[in-house]
Amino acid sequence: MEISGELAERLQRVKLFVCDVDGVLTDARVEMGGGMAERKVFHIRDGLGLRLLQAEGVKVAWVSARPSQATTERANDLKVDFVRQSSAPKVGVIEELQRELGLGWAETLYMGDDVVDLAALKRAGVAAVPADAIAEARALAHHVCRLDGGCGAVREVVDLVLKAQGHWSRVIEKFTS
Repeated sequence: MEISGELAERLQRVKLFVCDVDGVLTDARVEMGGGMAERKVFHIRDGLGLRLLQAEGVKVAWVSARPSQATTERANDLKVDFVRQSSAPKVGVIEELQRELGLGWAETLYMGDDVVDLAALKRAGVAAVPADAIAEARALAHHVCRLDGGCGAVREVVDLVLKAQGHWSRVIEKFTS
C-alpha cells in the first residue's frame, strides 16, 4: 500500500501508538456465561506488530473504557507500555500519558472504532479506524483500514508507521537473515 504525502508526514511524527481494545484489537465480541471467565480473541499479527513498533522506539498504549482481565492478560503478554482501563474520558487519559512522555497530539496515533473514541480520533495527529468502525469514526479518520477490528487492522496501521518512518526494511532484514 502506498502512503499519501500528508498521511506519510503525519505517520513520521508518531511516537505514541494508542488504541482502544474492544472493536479494534478484538472483533468486539465478549464470551461470558456459565461461570467461566470472560474471553476475548486477539489477532496474533496485531500483537507482533505492536512488539515490532516498540522495538523501533514507539510507545504503545491501550486505553479502554471497559475494564477486563482478558485485556490485562494480553497486554502483559505483549509487554504493552501503558494500559489504562477506566470509564474516565479517553482524551484526559491520553493527555496524562502525553504529559508523562513529553508528547503532544501531533505525535500521537489513536485507533478507535466507536462513539467513545470520537474525541480522541478528532485530536490525534493520526486517526485510524478499522473497516467496520462506525461512520462517524470513519469520517474523522486519516486512515480507514481494509481490515476489520480484531482481524489484523492494528497490524495494518503498524506497518504503515514502520514504512513511513523508514524502519520496514530493517524489520524485514531482521527476519530474513
